[in-house]
Amino acid sequence: MKSTLRSAVWIALLTGLAGCGGSSGDGPAMAAATVKGDAARGEQLYQQCAACHSLQQNGAGPMHCQLFGRPAGTVPDFEYSQAMRDSGLVWDAQTLDEFLTSPITYVSGTKMGFAGFSDAGDRADVIAYLHQANNDPATCPAS
Repeated sequence: MKSTLRSAVWIALLTGLAGCGGSSGDGPAMAAATVKGDAARGEQLYQQCAACHSLQQNGAGPMHCQLFGRPAGTVPDFEYSQAMRDSGLVWDAQTLDEFLTSPITYVSGTKMGFAGFSDAGDRADVIAYLHQANNDPATCPAS
């Protein structure tokens, strides 16, 4: 009986954990296992984005803090294209990977002029960096 109860508890626990960190609407608590890449290398690659983006403030592009789980086109005080506002995207590792492959074709009409990262490893590294930065309260304090 104890063994059956213990097994039931483990199954319930594992089932509950399996639901954590999925790929849609995860927010900053997204499981690290869903984000693969070299964050240190991603930080270097992110310098290509720095002409328009920063983590903590809007520039020519919107800020990237609180990125994961945020609907596209919703950063306050940033003027988005209608295409981005209407895209229906919610930023997570998968949508970022798809978008960063070719932003101009992924959201036709976006104001973002960056051609994208054609290499999947580069995209994974940038996403890992963004995920790490978003989970660091010193870098991206909760709003």
